[in-house]
Amino acid sequence: MYTQERTAMANLVVGGPVAVNSYDNAIVAALVENRPVMLVHAFNGGYLRPAELKAESHDKGVKLASALDPATKDAQGHLWHITPGGFFGQRPLYFIESAAGQVQPQPGGTEDSGRGDDGAPKPQRRRITVHQDAPLSTADTVQVGLPGKTGDKWRGKNGATEDTQLWVVTVTPWGGITFVPITHPDAILGFKDHTVAKDSEARLTYNWGGDFTGTVINTFYPRLPNEWDVPYHHVFT
Repeated sequence: MYTQERTAMANLVVGGPVAVNSYDNAIVAALVENRPVMLVHAFNGGYLRPAELKAESHDKGVKLASALDPATKDAQGHLWHITPGGFFGQRPLYFIESAAGQVQPQPGGTEDSGRGDDGAPKPQRRRITVHQDAPLSTADTVQVGLPGKTGDKWRGKNGATEDTQLWVVTVTPWGGITFVPITHPDAILGFKDHTVAKDSEARLTYNWGGDFTGTVINTFYPRLPNEWDVPYHHVFT
């Protein structure tokens, strides 16, 4: 039963402004435990995946897929890590990192992604990157790439390489999450022309909802891989 897969969490607040007292395992796993999840769209049930799954790709975008094909599943292209990346005031910030094409650091390598609790080097993961000029119509796309491998306009204009890859992850009242880039707080992660269809290209879109919770149509439901077939739209009924 679906109800048996829910876990009560006491006074968990993630990103604000909604205090969470009872939550899906998948959201807790994604934001607290950093376990990889599928990001399932509220409107049509499709899932986010990088347009290109290869580790050496740093200039391709993100799209919505309606069927989980074997190639994507084998490459973990359906899974994302929502990784802590610091704070903006009192709000925690996150990277949205693809599990597809992640690379384990080579011994003695120069790039250091940090170390986990066990002391082992963290894998290098490609992150969703926002264009500096977004969400203008000619520059509203997003890309999946490592900070040092993306183009100049996909790097931080405030001197920090990562600031175009940091997001406020906001819990919505209806049980999903919305992604707000810190470089463009009036925008949220959405889709080109506001159309949510098979193979829709992910873009930054203006947040017509007016606050950090975004709009229903741009809400995502984290799902653990074993919850792919679990219905999520019951929250609207």
